[in-house]
Amino acid sequence: MKIVITGSIAYDYLMSFPGSFTEHFLPGHLSRVSLSFLVDRMDKRRGGCAPNIAYTLALLGERPILMATAGQDFDEYRRWLDAAGIETSLVKQVPGKFTASFFCSTDRDNNQIASFYTGAMANAGELSFRSVPDCGLTIISPNDPDAMIQYAEECRALGIRHIFDPGQQCARFSGEQLNAGLIGASIVVCNDYEFELIRQKTGLDEAAILKKSEALIITKGEKGSTIHLPGRILDVPAVPEERVVDPTGVGDAFRGGLMKGLASGACWEVSGRLASVAATYALEHLGPQSHAYTWQDFKARYEAHFGQLTL
Repeated sequence: MKIVITGSIAYDYLMSFPGSFTEHFLPGHLSRVSLSFLVDRMDKRRGGCAPNIAYTLALLGERPILMATAGQDFDEYRRWLDAAGIETSLVKQVPGKFTASFFCSTDRDNNQIASFYTGAMANAGELSFRSVPDCGLTIISPNDPDAMIQYAEECRALGIRHIFDPGQQCARFSGEQLNAGLIGASIVVCNDYEFELIRQKTGLDEAAILKKSEALIITKGEKGSTIHLPGRILDVPAVPEERVVDPTGVGDAFRGGLMKGLASGACWEVSGRLASVAATYALEHLGPQSHAYTWQDFKARYEAHFGQLTL
């Protein structure tokens, strides 16, 4: 099955400030702030929702196709993705722009000051599913908002089974935009906080979404996930972690594991369990693409928690 992954491609620049930001904000002078913080560590990581999801699928033996936009600084990242088993022929490099970038400084109290540079992500609407023949499954993960709605409309028109994953763009979308993405999506995935935003902005509850969709999947962190299906609900527990290192990319790994199950024809319960195992692997490592495992390792961990796995 041809699996296409859409979403952001980004670089994450993560910095550590040894002091406290709040000590430098002066009461009575907040109308005019001019501050510079000397950080003592910076870590640059490959990121973005689309490569993170595709990375998990590649670890699980699939050959996902990335469809996204990147900047003139993408060459090294492309080589790394190709080596990881991810097809990048549908990634468009935009001349004169840099790849989307996330700049985040964290102080000793875990306060954060961050900026996000959209960069080449703003050009995502220049890509189209009409140029992707024989797509059997795709995910529309956080990206340029207009492009996400465009992709959803194309998938409905072309009959492509697709997951709508509004993610952090729930805060940016209007209720009208969310409605356009949700109604008719094959599957909707979000976390519990995002679902409350969806409910408030659209007035749609679980039953309303399921009138048009196969499933609504709501993740709940350490409490696992809930798969809402017409007429029944499945609760899937989280897989206990050996250590907690970094939550970055855990949700993306979950989606990669879920798509592995869907592409393999697994039932909903097995697909949810695959997602749960994949998410925990990401939680145990620094960054969204630094973990690695063989299919044998993954299968053994699955079976230790859920019993025999047959795909």
